[in-house]
Amino acid sequence: MDSSTPVQRQWRILIALMHRRQGQTVKELSQEFEVNTRTILRDLNTLRQAGFPLSERVSEFGRKHWRLTEGGPRAPIHFTWPEAVSLYLGRQFLDPLAGTYFWKSAQTAFTKIQSMLGEAALSQLEKVSRHFFQTIPGRPDYSGKAEVIDRLMQAVEEQRIAFVAYQSERATEPVSLEMYPYGIAYHKGALYLVAWSRDHDSIRHFKIDRVSGVDIQQLQFTPDPDFSLEKHFANSFGVFRSEAPEQPPLQRIRIRFAPSVARYVQEKIWHASQQLKRENDGSVTLELQLENTQELKSWIQSFGPKATVLEPKSLKTEIIDELKQTLESYNRHKSVPN
Repeated sequence: MDSSTPVQRQWRILIALMHRRQGQTVKELSQEFEVNTRTILRDLNTLRQAGFPLSERVSEFGRKHWRLTEGGPRAPIHFTWPEAVSLYLGRQFLDPLAGTYFWKSAQTAFTKIQSMLGEAALSQLEKVSRHFFQTIPGRPDYSGKAEVIDRLMQAVEEQRIAFVAYQSERATEPVSLEMYPYGIAYHKGALYLVAWSRDHDSIRHFKIDRVSGVDIQQLQFTPDPDFSLEKHFANSFGVFRSEAPEQPPLQRIRIRFAPSVARYVQEKIWHASQQLKRENDGSVTLELQLENTQELKSWIQSFGPKATVLEPKSLKTEIIDELKQTLESYNRHKSVPN
């Protein structure tokens, strides 16, 4: 019995048909992937409806062969030289998804780009690539999470209820949670599942690093038609949101950044609601509208004394209290020998 998920199997069917110019019959595909012919037909129709150029050809013995055609409005795909170079130089940014079938197929694509560019061009590009470096402190390793990610994507795409084995940061062992998966968010190199949790009776975020298993059910769920990941994160500074059952009101937040870091703050878009005001002394005031400040606090504190919260007073008080606790911790251990 084929142990792969529909998404994986459909991907493998495409690869199989790509390498077999004469095509394959439904029966042949059924035997290769160890599923019944109805499943193969459903996979083929799903791929064709998605826009992949699949067609049926009747052989001289009346057998129907499915094949991946070279023509069509979307194929073949040709890259200009600058496009090929840019994709090749950007290959390192797919490393967080290493081990998944997306990543493996991307490596095949990069191999083709290599052959297109030739040895001389590649030698020059390798010199250029040494001037680009992707930092990795704290970056998750998803090389062993390929099946978990694929099953979660299947549950999202097919709107199926799933029981997810999840071990929270403070838990000693994983627990099974019933979830309605809505989507996956990518934040600071890490993947998060966005799902309605029956156990919490609300939409929560679950770090995929802490997911050890996914059991997809036959039952489907009906998602909120007004939900979208973009709207869901619109009033957040990152992936952390309030866990209160009711949506909290927006807070007006103002932070003053010293002249020495003003340019750095001005160079980036931190949030869709941001407003920047240059002050006469060279400092910058950043104004945001957010629901939750949990992740924002850590970001503000990363600037040390060069960032000062002007409002709201509650946020300013929280940061002062945390800085006092940090100072007390250092004072308790300052006499400890190295």
